[in-house]
Amino acid sequence: MLWTWLVCALLCVLIYLYIAHNDRALLHVPPELSALGIARLTPGMAREAMSELLEAEKAGTDGKGDVEVKSELPGRTGRRYIVVGGAGFLGGWIVVQLLERGEKPENIRIIDLYPPTRLDLTTGAAKDIQFAQVDVTDSVALLAAFLAPWPASSPASAGLTVFHTAANIRFYEKHPALLPRSLHVNAHGTQNVVDATRKAGASVLVYTSSASVQVKRTRFLLWPWETAPANYVQVFKDGKGEIEDLGVSKGGNGPETGKRHEEYFSNYAASKAVGERLVRCANGTSSGEGVIKTGCLRPANGVFGPGGDMMSGAFLKRGSNPTWVGAIVQNLIYVKNAAHAHLCYEASLLSASANSVSGQAFTITDPNPPLASQEVNLVLSTLASTRFPAVSPTIILLVSHVIEWVYLARALLILSPNAFLRALGRLVPEIKGEIVNLQPSLFNLAQVHLVWDDSRARELLGYAPRYTTLRGLCETVRAHENGELSDHRSWGNGGGGNGFGGLVGAERAVEDVGEKLGVL
Repeated sequence: MLWTWLVCALLCVLIYLYIAHNDRALLHVPPELSALGIARLTPGMAREAMSELLEAEKAGTDGKGDVEVKSELPGRTGRRYIVVGGAGFLGGWIVVQLLERGEKPENIRIIDLYPPTRLDLTTGAAKDIQFAQVDVTDSVALLAAFLAPWPASSPASAGLTVFHTAANIRFYEKHPALLPRSLHVNAHGTQNVVDATRKAGASVLVYTSSASVQVKRTRFLLWPWETAPANYVQVFKDGKGEIEDLGVSKGGNGPETGKRHEEYFSNYAASKAVGERLVRCANGTSSGEGVIKTGCLRPANGVFGPGGDMMSGAFLKRGSNPTWVGAIVQNLIYVKNAAHAHLCYEASLLSASANSVSGQAFTITDPNPPLASQEVNLVLSTLASTRFPAVSPTIILLVSHVIEWVYLARALLILSPNAFLRALGRLVPEIKGEIVNLQPSLFNLAQVHLVWDDSRARELLGYAPRYTTLRGLCETVRAHENGELSDHRSWGNGGGGNGFGGLVGAERAVEDVGEKLGVL
């Protein structure tokens, strides 16, 4: 009996030591990151930025003229606009900025799975915008929405631009057998959008891709002699923009891409790469009586802000957010900057130099250096009543593997051609709700240091982001205080979201479990 207790005690000590060692490795900030530049924020900086925002609101400028406002929106074109996913998060902000720069509401059409619910999309000039409730996977209905008559006051001669932001963000799945679930919207739906765009005679198509298409998968349960995961620091600089810079295409092992499936961090990234290829390969093809210019933007890495944010806005609504990624350094992009970039790309595709930027993909970020997650947490906890208790990343990782095993067991059994196995699969508990986000693929996006360089977009597209990350966080807090963070419909199936939504969902699931156990 004594030996049994000793063995159990030794095993517990070894497990504790392993978890402590693995945690240190997963929370380590390599010195090479300092050379790249990391933004540092303080409570004083957060309060000062909020004070500047409040002063701007009192002056009625909403920040215009502030030192952080680097440029204005591209000028009004008078063209017609179709925004696929325009009732959602990023798509909604593209619509808002089109109106802000003077485009007439009768020249704008929103196509989305659900109607707009945001206040800024249902009041004022926005209430006169046409809306078509369509699933992008329904090619017939989608084409009908594209070809529907425009108001008599909308001039056809001005041309048509299409922004495609809708996506199905199933980042938590990485098994190849489940890839069709992501391809359905992100690839097949995108092909439908491309086809409808050309049949409608559009001359410009801008697609919201994702910087996550470049993120490499890695392993986070380390051997005792390892000090950090492989690919723990990933630095990305846009290439020349050719299709080959992503490995996308001329044949290969992935679905219509030149990369192996396991090279992508999840099925979401793999499917977005396919969608990106479809859009880029459509560049220069016939469209109506002319040709179409296309391009893709890769927001890096978490898109945040009012109007459907699954990152900072969701943190504010939750109040308590257990975190295991505090030390992780990554770029972020405020949603207003992301929308602005889409208008900049359109302007470039309409310019005399369109051929030098069309058919390419450009990374876009905020103007400041990348910052650690704990810096974001510091700003939010300083300006609002929210907290971020730290938990062990290794323990959460182990739990995520268990969740994945159960999730995959049910999914793969139900997909089996054998009737008995399908019936057996239905007996396996279904993983649903926010806990479904807590799977290992989440770590491939949120537990690694990711740094992007968007200098190509700034140089070639004239992209000059108007808001720093700090300013964006302040505006998000203000929106929360004013009750403007209620529309979270776009988190799942459209509107241009991002994988950080899953991180927040996973953190909320951990908080729920912790509260029930009385440990958080």
